Amino acid sequence: MSNYRFLSIPSFVLTGSMLLVPLLGLTQERVDFTGYWVSVISEDWRWRMVVPARGDYASMPISAEGRRVADLWDPDNIGPDETCKPYGAAGIMRVPGRLHITWENESTLRIDTDAGMQTRYFHLNGQTPSEMKPTLQGYSVAQWAVPPGGTSARSGLGAVAGRAAAITQSRTLEVRTTHMLPAYLRWNGVPYSADAALAEYYDLIERPNGNIWFVVTTVVDDPLYLDQPYVTSANFKKESEDSRWNPIPCPEQ
Repeated sequence: MSNYRFLSIPSFVLTGSMLLVPLLGLTQERVDFTGYWVSVISEDWRWRMVVPARGDYASMPISAEGRRVADLWDPDNIGPDETCKPYGAAGIMRVPGRLHITWENESTLRIDTDAGMQTRYFHLNGQTPSEMKPTLQGYSVAQWAVPPGGTSARSGLGAVAGRAAAITQSRTLEVRTTHMLPAYLRWNGVPYSADAALAEYYDLIERPNGNIWFVVTTVVDDPLYLDQPYVTSANFKKESEDSRWNPIPCPEQ
């Protein structure tokens, strides 16, 4: 059996290089992430659209222990406990597919994915419970980086503690996720542990032609499986309707 697996073509859009310029001076009332979005694969095609070969850890700051664990991954023997690991919080925004973003309530933003049928909840200005059971999507606390009134808030939630703190910057929406179950950063078994922390920075963008995008910059800090924070970005384009929305559970992907 081949080590490679091609992902569903209708679930994504391919594009060349793009220059995306964030809007400045956004306030909470003007920022609207709700709607249907499609991932635009403009970078790392070989690792996002095709399951990489066993041992392909290029561009990843994987530690010696992370490499040892990743080398145990066998594409010909994937158990039922592994099938949903590529859809964990630290990797799901890199999975090709579509998102449906809604408000669960006045202080909780909800993101549903058609790939893997995962649901994330961003708790605005909340606090992480001191005691909670880890889950695949963890617990996410979010904060608007530009509060009502338009004054830039440079600190916000900041990046994950410790080694990633240097990349903190002003964003439209900042999200920090903890209490995650161990899962994969890449389809070929590159792991992140239960000790990993996830920071995300969401920028909403409106292009001159009226198209609306958002870019999410993701920082994963894992002292066990990574030698340094793993930083990536993913682009999403807003869709006008839901005709291509096609949820598929992760065991069936």
